[in-house]
Amino acid sequence: MQKLQQNAESLRNKNRLRWACRRGMLELDVLFMPFVEQAYDDLDEQQQAAFRRLLTCDDPDLFAWFMGHQRCEDPELKGMVDYILSRVKV
Repeated sequence: MQKLQQNAESLRNKNRLRWACRRGMLELDVLFMPFVEQAYDDLDEQQQAAFRRLLTCDDPDLFAWFMGHQRCEDPELKGMVDYILSRVKV
């Protein structure tokens, strides 16, 4: 029973994460949505927290960081940006 409750909570958290990945910019959606589906579960707890924190940033900042127009000054967030970009298939 406890395992079932943990799975249900995990699913709710994943659904919240998916919702948070839906941004106002298509460029960010195409980065975040595949990442959360394919890579998020493989991150350690600290990396998952960094990703969740990244999702709280404003879209213009995220866009500038991911497109290389600005450098993210927060080392933890910059590491997550770099990691996500390393997984993008061009």
